[in-house]
Amino acid sequence: MTKYLFNFILIIITIYFLILAYTYFYQRNLLYHPSENNYSDHKINFNYEEIFIRTNDGYDLKGWFHEKDKIKKKTLVFFHGNAGDLNNRIYKLNELKNFDINILIVAYRGFSGNKGKPTEQGLYEDAKSTLNWLKEHEVKEEQIIIYGESLGTSVSVEVTQHKNFAGIVLESPFTSMIDAGKFYYPYLPVSLLLKDKYETLKKLKNINIPILVMHGKKDKIVPFHMGKKIYDSANEPKFFYFSKEDDHMMDYNDDLLKSLSNFIESI
Repeated sequence: MTKYLFNFILIIITIYFLILAYTYFYQRNLLYHPSENNYSDHKINFNYEEIFIRTNDGYDLKGWFHEKDKIKKKTLVFFHGNAGDLNNRIYKLNELKNFDINILIVAYRGFSGNKGKPTEQGLYEDAKSTLNWLKEHEVKEEQIIIYGESLGTSVSVEVTQHKNFAGIVLESPFTSMIDAGKFYYPYLPVSLLLKDKYETLKKLKNINIPILVMHGKKDKIVPFHMGKKIYDSANEPKFFYFSKEDDHMMDYNDDLLKSLSNFIESI
């Protein structure tokens, strides 16, 4: 081996290990994007109460509660994705408010002005605290519909295990963050580097309530085959809405809303 070839290989190895180090120490900056607001120009056309939910580890989470009748009607709990604040979901909430349900959406730690930094365990704690808040306000477990969007699908699956909720909706779900990481970074040892693994698929076996899986076949962020695998692996009763044209953030058109409405009315 010539000196030049040896130096070249040494440079490549050094660069690779620098990439590994950067990925390991800054991976949560790559995963969580609370300041990325792509859908913030919609106007709210529903009534809501701004609430703050205290977590067991001392954070106050900002939330919106749209109440019709929290005792008699079901409550949909919306766990959002990895980017943006509550305003980014207004266009969805504007449609959901037309259903005969209450709606609760809460921002995770580090999002929508909340203190703290998001982590997998932190988001799980936020979700559990949200459900405890509903319990404290006399909302029964069987009256709750869990709704997860993107990263929120894994949060939703985590807190739905062994529960008797009315149902669960997963919009653009992924099998695990390990699988997603391998898809985007096949040249990295993702399993060894990843701190927040969000192993959704492994937990599905612990869910035995009605489930609706929604995914766009043109999803450029979470490959459609992951959503299909989630559906195939889910326990019955299960339903799906697979759109040929939708990307990651699905279009709340008549077809999607009809599927969602039918699911909610059936549970």
